Amino acid sequence: MSEVKICGISTLADYLHCAACNVDYVGFVFFEKSPRHLSFEAARHLATEADSSLKDSMKQVPQRVALSVNADDATLEQIIQAARPDILQLHGYESPERTYHIKQTFGIPVMPVIKVTSAADIAAATVYFSIADKLLFDAAPPQDADLPGGMGAQFDWTLMQTTQIPVPWMLGGGLEARNVLRAIEQSGTPCVDVSSGVEKNWGVKSHSAISRFVQAAKFG
Repeated sequence: MSEVKICGISTLADYLHCAACNVDYVGFVFFEKSPRHLSFEAARHLATEADSSLKDSMKQVPQRVALSVNADDATLEQIIQAARPDILQLHGYESPERTYHIKQTFGIPVMPVIKVTSAADIAAATVYFSIADKLLFDAAPPQDADLPGGMGAQFDWTLMQTTQIPVPWMLGGGLEARNVLRAIEQSGTPCVDVSSGVEKNWGVKSHSAISRFVQAAKFG
């Protein structure tokens, strides 16, 4: 059984469906090139509506993750005010020093994304172990890609067994209901992250796909 993060949530219906499925984390994307991008106003409205709808829920309330890409402090401040996230997902090339600065400045747990092509990339993540609250290991995008993730790319999941990871971590990259159990078994991940693998169109979530993914990840 694995925890589940559904990234790229953009509607209240999607958010509430995730909660109904006992999803552990939902992700808001703040990156203008992404089809899942939320404006600050849209994120504020969605967060407020979701919190109001779920405040008396007996269901598990997902933690909210705000994804940014090489954002400066001013932008992060706007993201935090709008989304009120539980976790900041740093999906660019934020250095350990920058990651530490963000954590100290804003006082919110940070989750750097490690882009993986080989075991060396996983081993290099050790520089974040004393800083990060969580880590996300994701497939590295193609060199000419406009997006840093969410493109359905995969890496060799067995590589995750080459390094002992002492902080909570997630696995992403090309996951869907049909392969997520194999990914969990091969990598040993305690949490899986999906975006494009639960979409009916690029950037548009499928509730049935979310349900199937959660069922596969949590119950096999």
